[in-house]
Amino acid sequence: MALYMYQASYTAKSMAAQLREPQDPVEAIRPALEDVGAKILVAGFPFGEYDVLVVYEAPDDMTAAGVAMAIAAAGEVRSAKTTRLLSGQEWLESLRKRRIVRRKAR
Repeated sequence: MALYMYQASYTAKSMAAQLREPQDPVEAIRPALEDVGAKILVAGFPFGEYDVLVVYEAPDDMTAAGVAMAIAAAGEVRSAKTTRLLSGQEWLESLRKRRIVRRKAR
């Protein structure tokens, strides 16, 4: 499975609703991700530009795109981005491929 990092900023309306009725928004989206075969690995609430950060596994890029669109359609976020992450093994493989390309260029 591929790794993805989803970062989002809430709308003012969404933030106001959370202040009125506090709840863990990660737990609110967990079932929707699981329904499409994705699994949340870690989540947190950073200071700064984004209000929530979720790292999750998904079967492929199309699933990750669908997750982002479904969350956007709910209207709770004003901006968001999804970043594909390489696993440690994928990183090592990319480094090895770089060496192969470099050797062939000589």
